Amino acid sequence: MPMAASATTRAVVDELLRRIGGGDPESIAEMYAEQGDWKLDWPEAEHGRAATPWIRHRSTRADAAAHYRELAEHHVPEQASTEIERILVDGRDAVVIGEIRQTARSTGRAYRARFALHLTVEDGLVTRHHVYEDSLAVAQAFDTK
Repeated sequence: MPMAASATTRAVVDELLRRIGGGDPESIAEMYAEQGDWKLDWPEAEHGRAATPWIRHRSTRADAAAHYRELAEHHVPEQASTEIERILVDGRDAVVIGEIRQTARSTGRAYRARFALHLTVEDGLVTRHHVYEDSLAVAQAFDTK
């Protein structure tokens, strides 16, 4: 892949992360293609549970906005942070590695979850968003038992 592709990918990823930090779902969604491949590495049987509705596969820009709205609705924004440790770029693909720190609104439990986010950028927009995270930490924070 030409160096230009990697530079474009890096710029798009940097802007996406900046917008995610800003917290405006509509602005974040503008970074995604109209149709895309969005997957979360969670057991399929656990997708869309009432306590964690944002955890499910998605395929549209509107889905992306809904994801960030649902994520915000179920967490305490003042008690959230993300540490980005690495961004690796190879042509159109990027992997963001880090740790999220959140507090579940419904239980008040704080959690930390390591993650890797695989993104693909085409024509300046994100077309793939695959998340691999510590799903057990998230599930335990939302567990009401």
